[in-house]
Amino acid sequence: MAVFRTDERVDALGVPAGMRTKPTFWQNLVKFVKDKPLGAFGGTVAIVLIVLAFAAPLVATHDPELTDYRAVLAEPSSEMLLGGDQIGRDVFSRLVYGTRISLLVGILSVLFGVTIGLAVGLVSGYFGGGVDLVVQRLMDAVMAFPALILALSIMAVMGASIVNVIIALAAVFVPGAARTIRSQALSIKETDYILAARAIGVTDLRIMVRHMAPNLAATYIVLATISLGWAIVVEASLSFLGVGVPPNVPTWGGMLTGATEFVETAWWVAVFPGLAIAVVVFAWNLLGDALRDVLDPKLRGSN
Repeated sequence: MAVFRTDERVDALGVPAGMRTKPTFWQNLVKFVKDKPLGAFGGTVAIVLIVLAFAAPLVATHDPELTDYRAVLAEPSSEMLLGGDQIGRDVFSRLVYGTRISLLVGILSVLFGVTIGLAVGLVSGYFGGGVDLVVQRLMDAVMAFPALILALSIMAVMGASIVNVIIALAAVFVPGAARTIRSQALSIKETDYILAARAIGVTDLRIMVRHMAPNLAATYIVLATISLGWAIVVEASLSFLGVGVPPNVPTWGGMLTGATEFVETAWWVAVFPGLAIAVVVFAWNLLGDALRDVLDPKLRGSN
């Protein structure tokens, strides 16, 4: 009996060479950069921010809390790259350390908020009926409050701290994530493999965890990526209003507090923190949009 090697059998079937092996991670990465250059830019900014957050003590040129009254509103120079603020602290060093807080608060709040939203939306969409009605009315009630107002209300009750900011922002992201996941769950639960799992007696919990949740991973990733930019904006807004992270902790929003009155005389005090917020939010949104296009089968098929 003749023995054929795998590649010979593939050739005999006429399978194109490009379809014989699964693309590697690096091949997918190169394709992503070529197809989505703006998304690649957003991803690059995200990587730089993460590295900067971990390497803050090495990158910062001064103690972010050190005040030097000789450097009050000092112009950008070789000694102070981005100048000094209204009480003589180095703007560059505070920006670098502020990256830590922005990413910490943003990532954790989005992780908790979107994950809870995933669970709530999955349960609501899967069971439907009365469960869906009650859950969605609760989500509607929460979404009736603007995000910043809701976060301000929670912070007013709980007090200013990093943990409380994370909790407040997580609460803001739950309803939107829950409604998005619910809409996906409603369609997934009617697919053949879910109906087959029910027919053979698989429990509801196992169906949701083992069969439905993995199919919602792409939606989860896109939601988390896009929400991260908004988390940074809301955190900066809370810090700017004085109800977010404690004042002694360097944050981008906190740096803007009191800096607006110096825009005409010392523009660098307000411009650089504001520019950092704008660039980071823009980059995260670009990355989120690109990931949505890549991970969504409908959009991927149309590109």
